[in-house]
Amino acid sequence: MTTHRVDPKLLEILVCPLTKGPLDYDASAQELISKSAGLAFPIRDGIPIMLIDEAREIDDVIEKD
Repeated sequence: MTTHRVDPKLLEILVCPLTKGPLDYDASAQELISKSAGLAFPIRDGIPIMLIDEAREIDDVIEKD
């Protein structure tokens, strides 16, 4: 599997499509993580797939008061 780099300027403007919150870049997993939504969006061939249906659920969801 080839690891592609994501343009840092693109990462600055992308937000979670569900919460509109910030995303964390996980280079080793090639995912963008939305902690507030508890979703990980895949990056395929260097392109972030920002579809909720394509995201996987993650366990470490931040609960809001």
